[in-house]
Amino acid sequence: MKNFSTVGVRLLIAAVFSGATAVSAGAQNTRCEFRPNAPDQHTVARGDTLWDIAGTFLQKPWCWPQVWGMNRAEIADPHWIYPGQVIWFDRVAGRLRLGSKLGNAEPGTVKLAPRVRTEGLGKDAVPAIPPGAIEPFLSQPLIVEADELKHAPRIVATAGNRVFLGKDDKAYVRGDLKGATSFQAFRPGKPLRDPVTRAVVGQEAHYLGTLALQKEAAPGTDVHTFIVTGAKEEMGVGDQLMRTEPVPMQNYVPHPPAAQVDARVLAIYDGVVHAGQNHVVSINRGKLDGLDVGSVLQLYHVGQTVTDKSADKGWHNLGNPQVKLPDEQVGTLFIFRVFSHVSYGLIMQVTEPVVVGDVARTPE
Repeated sequence: MKNFSTVGVRLLIAAVFSGATAVSAGAQNTRCEFRPNAPDQHTVARGDTLWDIAGTFLQKPWCWPQVWGMNRAEIADPHWIYPGQVIWFDRVAGRLRLGSKLGNAEPGTVKLAPRVRTEGLGKDAVPAIPPGAIEPFLSQPLIVEADELKHAPRIVATAGNRVFLGKDDKAYVRGDLKGATSFQAFRPGKPLRDPVTRAVVGQEAHYLGTLALQKEAAPGTDVHTFIVTGAKEEMGVGDQLMRTEPVPMQNYVPHPPAAQVDARVLAIYDGVVHAGQNHVVSINRGKLDGLDVGSVLQLYHVGQTVTDKSADKGWHNLGNPQVKLPDEQVGTLFIFRVFSHVSYGLIMQVTEPVVVGDVARTPE
């Protein structure tokens, strides 16, 4: 395969992206470069992810929308890429193209925009990120925002005065069901505080299982009858219910957020203290802060504040020999689920372990 020299690639990028389609405020400020050894083409295979494919061609995988020439509407409603299709590196235009091997004697002779298959839409499409790493977080609430706790239905009694409930057991629930019939049970855990403001932005939720409405409350009472349809852990009186709203696996294109985001890591999951690649974390910013599914953030360790022991006597007379070291970039975060003030992200690359309190910012 042909490769451009590093100098050639830089000259090409400088020429192309001076007029590239802007996809967001963040993308406009993102410097995108192809890899010096970027291939002429890549045949999409099962097991590929959009992130991996983008990383084959680009120094920064989240630059994909720019080199594909996508706008914000296309990112919000993405097209699909399937195994067997070919991604061409159109070196003249500085863009990536989607085509087919059939009838293509030379790279780039067919220059098609991403298109939707009308049959089996999305079924075999290449996902944006590894789906297995995030599936539990799409349907099970591990964080409950403060306003979701108000007036949540709760278990008030059990059939036969059982202490704990298991599958197929009966539970009696009080609260407004708001027309829903399928619920998840959870037990509130410790509050999650913003690492900067110390304000409570949510509460950890221990997922317990699922319940289905068997009989709605009769007139004159507000007690509903439920059956436990699945139990991950034992549940009982006092545990709260949230309506089941599974979030489908989405194939959104990685992209910088539309606005500048400066967030902190709230919590780490999978039972670890230090997070690495493919671990899930939550951050203290959500849709009200400009995040959407597919947003990419850079992760940093917060620079320590240290004493400048080498300062001269005149500096010490100022009474402030303390200096803050720069924040150090340690990884990349892909946002895959957003709430009002909180989001879940998957760590895509990391050079050092991520900890609670680390910074997540719009890519530079």
